[in-house]
Amino acid sequence: MGIKSTLFAYTMLGVFVTSILFVLFGQLTVRKLRKNPATKNSLGVSLANGWDILKVAKSLSVPQWYRERVKKSSLSALEADYELLYENTTKFDRALAKVFWWLWMSTGGFLILLALLDSFGVFD
Repeated sequence: MGIKSTLFAYTMLGVFVTSILFVLFGQLTVRKLRKNPATKNSLGVSLANGWDILKVAKSLSVPQWYRERVKKSSLSALEADYELLYENTTKFDRALAKVFWWLWMSTGGFLILLALLDSFGVFD
């Protein structure tokens, strides 16, 4: 196997693990938040099914400076409310959110990087 195939195989393994974490986070954390009347309407705008899972994971994972910047923007109503989510989640929920979100971002970014490198002929 060449370097391109090996990198792609490891990235696909990351995508598979991320998919499992997506379902777990949705079932364990977001489902609980959807049932809670206090947090039901603070999960952010869901443009498609499952989008609120990503919104909650992002809200619980990004640094504080980013959350403050989003809160000041005119589109802040589209995002999940961090303070309310933090109060209604456990340490396990927040850790699961961070692992899921950063694995989601890194595998997606690495797939884009692989596609760009391949299009520039780096692997030829």
